[in-house]
Amino acid sequence: MRQHAPDGLPDHIQHFIDGKFVDSVDGDTFDVLNPATNQVYIKAAAGKKADIDLAVAAAKRAFDGTWPKLLPRQRSRVLHRVADLVEAQDKRLAELETWDTGLPITQALGQAQRAAENFRFFADLIVAQRDDTYKVPGRQVNYVNRKPKGVAGLITPWNTPFMLESWKLAPALATGNTVVLKPAEFTPLSASLWAEIFREAGVPDGVFNLVNGFGEDAGDALVKHPDVPLISFTGESRTGQIIFGNAASHLKGLSMELGGKSPAVVFADADLEAALDATVFGVFSLNGERCTAGSRILVERSVYDEFVERYAERAKNIVVGDPHDPATEVGALVHPEHYDKVMSYVEIGRNEARLVAGGGRPEGLPEGNYVAPTVFVDVEPDARIFQEEIFGPVVAITPFDSDEEALQLANGVKYGLAAYVWTNDLKRAHTFSQSVEAGMVWLNSNNVRDLRTPFGGVKASGLGHEGGYRSIDFYTYQQAVHITLNDAHSPRFGRGPEAATSFTTQK
Repeated sequence: MRQHAPDGLPDHIQHFIDGKFVDSVDGDTFDVLNPATNQVYIKAAAGKKADIDLAVAAAKRAFDGTWPKLLPRQRSRVLHRVADLVEAQDKRLAELETWDTGLPITQALGQAQRAAENFRFFADLIVAQRDDTYKVPGRQVNYVNRKPKGVAGLITPWNTPFMLESWKLAPALATGNTVVLKPAEFTPLSASLWAEIFREAGVPDGVFNLVNGFGEDAGDALVKHPDVPLISFTGESRTGQIIFGNAASHLKGLSMELGGKSPAVVFADADLEAALDATVFGVFSLNGERCTAGSRILVERSVYDEFVERYAERAKNIVVGDPHDPATEVGALVHPEHYDKVMSYVEIGRNEARLVAGGGRPEGLPEGNYVAPTVFVDVEPDARIFQEEIFGPVVAITPFDSDEEALQLANGVKYGLAAYVWTNDLKRAHTFSQSVEAGMVWLNSNNVRDLRTPFGGVKASGLGHEGGYRSIDFYTYQQAVHITLNDAHSPRFGRGPEAATSFTTQK
């Protein structure tokens, strides 16, 4: 497949530190591939500790400057300008994101628009924000004073990178912090656009800094840096464990959205057509490279055969092809390394379950990281494709006979990010959702989020929550201030037995 490169690609990708585009201190670079061909199309600066040190120093200087001292309305205006600039170039952003990630162009456009919405949401939230006040009538007033924490270290993944960067950048900047962003090494292209967007919006130099590079170099240095009090990370669970350990010596604040193996539970009384629409989209959209994908579908036995037949037919008809073609529904996986991982699970699945759709490279796509939408059925709960995160267009379908068995299957993995429940029984829907081990549950719904709600997982799927006021909480200190309204009555230590007696009487 011949790929036409987007117009205006940079010659190479640099870091952005203290308002300037710069190469790595040691001059090192790494290759970036186009997922549809696996051809190197650009080189990016490979950041290391020295580059992180420069970026953190710039962010720390900026934190001592004007940005944290601006009124919320002033920062809000800047963030709204950021949103305007993102919206104005959403089609170009989508084109670059598709080129860099292999995501279908129509889905990439939606992610670019969502990035603008993230900035608008937090721009509005900090103006509307109110802090707690507690009164003891006639005696005391207590209030909460929120303060930004300082330099926020943001480490973002390669799936929908631009949008997920906005999900961290918007609240971090809205609350008055300065940031160092370390984007995923597979997909540095769209991240490089933030620099000009922020510059044009009026963000002061040093408030936003960007260092490209590998996790074990740039990411590790950012996590361990003593002048970075908080880390927000999205990625796999094993990396989250490493970050947790490396952050311990400085007792850093951590927010981590990690892996997922989310169940979609379909009961016999559900609207099967709606459940099919949602579960097919839920695992195959974004090329299956989505943390909240419903990659385990649990179906009540009385409708199991019908569901499997219809699901397999839908999967076989999904359009796999050129990510830049608006008709494409599944594009190319992000990188050959990830392609190899997904295909290894497909081979594992052939020995664990029954394959009814996909299972290999689609016809007519001899190069690039293309995987046909793959459906395994009759999957046992101890199978690796049931238990382990694949993060690609591969789904496992398993039958159940009772509500109790469905719950046991849903909870029978180490992850707990999302869950989806399909039933028209209101009592069952709420009872099941409250018992399932997941940070987020959708009832008779696809993954449609209200940005005010908490986002995060339980078990191996994460630590902490972001979204709405939870993001404000994470990126700020909450300082309690106590004001006495009458004469202070403190115990009078050191005044002799009479004072001690008086103290006892007061108690």
